[in-house]
Amino acid sequence: MADVLGSLAHGFAISLAPGNLLACFLGVLVGTVIGLLPGLGPVATMSLLLPLTIRMDATAAIIVMAGVFYGAMYSGSTTAILLNIPGEAASVVSCLDGYRMAQQGRAGPALALCVWGSFAAGTLGVIGITLLAPPLAQAALAFGPVEITAVLLLSFVLVVQFSEGSRARGLAMVLLGFLLSTIGQDPVDATPRFAFGTFTLLDGIGFTPLVVGLFGVSEVLLNLRHGAGTSSFAGRITGLWPTRRDWGEAAGPIARGSVLGFFLGILPGMGAIVPTFISYSVERRLSRHPERFGHGAVAGLAGPESANNAATAGAMVPLLTLGIAPSAAVAVLTAAFLTHGVQPGPLFIVEKPDMFWGVVTSMYTGNVLLVLLNLPLVGLWVRLLTIPYRYLFPLILLICVIGTYSVENNPWDVVLMAAFGVVGYALRTLDYPAAPLILAFVLGRLLEQALRQSLVLSRGSVWIFVAHPIALALLVVTALLVALPLVRRGRWLAPAPEGEP
Repeated sequence: MADVLGSLAHGFAISLAPGNLLACFLGVLVGTVIGLLPGLGPVATMSLLLPLTIRMDATAAIIVMAGVFYGAMYSGSTTAILLNIPGEAASVVSCLDGYRMAQQGRAGPALALCVWGSFAAGTLGVIGITLLAPPLAQAALAFGPVEITAVLLLSFVLVVQFSEGSRARGLAMVLLGFLLSTIGQDPVDATPRFAFGTFTLLDGIGFTPLVVGLFGVSEVLLNLRHGAGTSSFAGRITGLWPTRRDWGEAAGPIARGSVLGFFLGILPGMGAIVPTFISYSVERRLSRHPERFGHGAVAGLAGPESANNAATAGAMVPLLTLGIAPSAAVAVLTAAFLTHGVQPGPLFIVEKPDMFWGVVTSMYTGNVLLVLLNLPLVGLWVRLLTIPYRYLFPLILLICVIGTYSVENNPWDVVLMAAFGVVGYALRTLDYPAAPLILAFVLGRLLEQALRQSLVLSRGSVWIFVAHPIALALLVVTALLVALPLVRRGRWLAPAPEGEP
């Protein structure tokens, strides 16, 4: 323990040096701005910044890139709460309850809870990196394609189980999302599927036009149909800070989301999206009032937001200790290491201790800077809600178009966004939940790839899932979740009784 404290003190001496502190501030500032813009995201931004860091000191370059990575996770929920547009992919879940809180005049408490929840999760995640990185990285090696397949199957069942309203509709949305995920090229032999001869669909449907259309554009269409009044929410702003009751409801979800997100973030392919949905499902299961979820539940916002930021810290563990990139953003961060002639992995902490501990301690500093950046701006973001909607909706549509186009610079993505906006409007009019579709779309690609890899390893035999103990245990849990509703209610697809998930 004394060695760890000594290493941390040495790391802070490095990360708090003027040049590195400035790099940390610039990184989290850029990340905060990027998180507010739907579609751009940390991956594209880090890719654009990578050439600019070549002339920088290696430690400062990694600090600024990492700051963009976790900084975007802090502010991605802002537009999700205020405008029902996820600023970052992992903020989709924040739309479900965060936007409802804003409509109830509680945008300020919602934003403040996100900031403090993100701070707690980010800090606990960095502590996890400091103390548990080597053993956790070894544990992550036990999760290969077979285990990942089992985890994703369990996620699919959880989505259907906890979808709002009828499970039949939730299942229909999951199947539709999985179908959309198959558009593009086969993950094994690159054979085109459902592309209809177009280059736009050859790479598959982009996540940005899908999610911005289903959430952002459809929300505008619904508000215009209902004749939105002078502001974008029903009610009025009564305060910018959470109440004591809010803190009581948020404390448990923040703690659980932080732990869950950190451990899931370590696993390859998980990213930050899957932990947020799983956290939401767990909180709804544990809640005494599950019927409040989707209608402004504090736990439905605090848990996933914490899982989101903790997963970002967790993703750094396999990178720093094994040289493995578990997500696209971390892959870009790996490229930054290699660009400066540094190989992350088991020897990184031995060969480059100054850089290792400098980067780790900069994440502590970055979390503090993000609180100082975001909290004073809460009032500014809440003021957006006081703008008359007839002025606000063109701005929302402009943000949607810019965010969608900027990802691939493809005008057809804007067309897809508009089409999914109409689809989202129809689904919401008919009370079909969009969240299961989004998660199935994301998980579908991962599930197909992991399943195909598993079958290749076993030469087509499904018994490989029985031969792996972890996968078998997860499949048993999945089977029990499917069977329990059949036993308790007689019909799995029947709507859940009121007050019961």
